[in-house]
Amino acid sequence: VQLQAFGGGLVQAGGSLRLSCAASGRTFSSYAMGWFRQAPGKEREFVAAISWSGAGTYYADSVKGRFTISRDNAQNTVSLQMNSLKPEDTAVYYCAADLRGRGPQLRVGALYDYWGQGTQVTVSS
Repeated sequence: VQLQAFGGGLVQAGGSLRLSCAASGRTFSSYAMGWFRQAPGKEREFVAAISWSGAGTYYADSVKGRFTISRDNAQNTVSLQMNSLKPEDTAVYYCAADLRGRGPQLRVGALYDYWGQGTQVTVSS
């Protein structure tokens, strides 16, 4: 599976952005998908994940209520709608695919099988 993330950019605090991740391969619907981010000088952190069917979604406490993850298995895409953005959301955002992960395991980046290149999100105050 090859993943390509896009949709990042510069936005003012309180604004919105929508990230998307396009996946190649016919087995996309078999993978749970996740979004992670890494700010300068910080460790990579979990943002959100969605099960292969879309029935299960998981969020970091820091983004719950502001971000929404969704997927379209027919289009091989996963999206992250980010609202009420804060300067602390500034980071490079990565999408990732996990064939075996379920539930809480989806918060663990090390368990993911494939990663896309990052897309920069910058939120100005």
